[in-house]
Amino acid sequence: MIKYISILFFTALVIRSTACTAQLALPSHGKSGKQGIITGADQTERYLPYLKGKRIGMVANQSSLIGSISSVDSLLSLGINIVKVFGPEHGFRGNASNGAAVSNEVDAKTGIPIISLYGKNQKPTKEQLADVDLMVFDIQDVGCRYYTNINTLEYVMEACAENKKELLILDRPNPNAYVIDGPVMTDDKFKSAIGIHYIPMTHGMTIGEFAQYLNGEGYLNEPCKIQVIKVANYNHDMPYVPPVNPSPNLNTRQAVMLFPSLCMFEGTAINEGRGTHMPFTVLGAPALKGKYPFSYKPVSIPGMSERPNHKDSVCYGLDLRDFDIEKLRNSRQINLSWLIELYNAYPDKAHFFTPGRANQDISAFDLRIGTDQLRKQIIAGVPEADIRKSWEPGLQKFKAIRMKYLLYP
Repeated sequence: MIKYISILFFTALVIRSTACTAQLALPSHGKSGKQGIITGADQTERYLPYLKGKRIGMVANQSSLIGSISSVDSLLSLGINIVKVFGPEHGFRGNASNGAAVSNEVDAKTGIPIISLYGKNQKPTKEQLADVDLMVFDIQDVGCRYYTNINTLEYVMEACAENKKELLILDRPNPNAYVIDGPVMTDDKFKSAIGIHYIPMTHGMTIGEFAQYLNGEGYLNEPCKIQVIKVANYNHDMPYVPPVNPSPNLNTRQAVMLFPSLCMFEGTAINEGRGTHMPFTVLGAPALKGKYPFSYKPVSIPGMSERPNHKDSVCYGLDLRDFDIEKLRNSRQINLSWLIELYNAYPDKAHFFTPGRANQDISAFDLRIGTDQLRKQIIAGVPEADIRKSWEPGLQKFKAIRMKYLLYP
């Protein structure tokens, strides 16, 4: 019976000519327009036969769900042989702070070895993949260059290609897919752990689409063989609220939607809510006292931010918890006005942008943005409209390239 199901399954494969991608083309779950968005992971009937009898390695974290249960736990209960799990930034169970190195461990719940891709190695090694027949990638992304899941995706694809392993991607919606904005990184000197791709600050693709982009645009030494389980009943303009926090500091829908705009403030003297239970929804600094009535105090919060900017100091600034997100959606832009406003309000402008470390001549802000042009434009008082105009050539070129890899019309 299993052999018969497998024959039917492979007969249904549709091989895409673009980017060496295969999509598993079994019947979709529900009728478009009749049901809500259905993630790739939730369409188990489309990929379970392909996993049966294989030793599976999973790239997963707390956002990897089938229904409301961890996809790892769910697949184990369905008889799938998961031999190890690879965890990205924040770890498999999502309880490590931003930027904190994560160690290898054994998962207390399942007994499965957990290999950290945010510790000693960012890329699975040949030895770690030796007992894996098929890799599965199931992680929620939020569509920003400086959100490190897309870096993990590239490293996993590279390792799979080098070791002749196939990668199955359980696609998920991008909650910020509506916006493609910001300067495009074009110079190697701005590459860092928070930006390794020559893309705008927000790219408007799902993980499945981004994998096709990496293959097609030559980011890998050799293409990775991938298959994508598409999201059902979805397009890029649809609002999407992830069922769990994508990471510890994206703990509300408001934070997820404001993240592309507020994460720019890392690399400045402004605290963006880290060290509070309202991260990426507030902005402030002690030096803005008297200029803004709203205040808050960042503190050390284990599992979220142990060393936030301006720890234990009262910060004054903007409360964006009730900001109308539809304004961002309708503008299809990152909000640049808050950065310009707080720079103009900051009394010590020479120290608004955080300098690089002792061995770096590039500021922390420039690494996040992917260029030094924006910092220089803000210091020079260039109007927002002119700043945006300077982004357009790069954005238009990227959008044309991006179109080749889209899965959702």
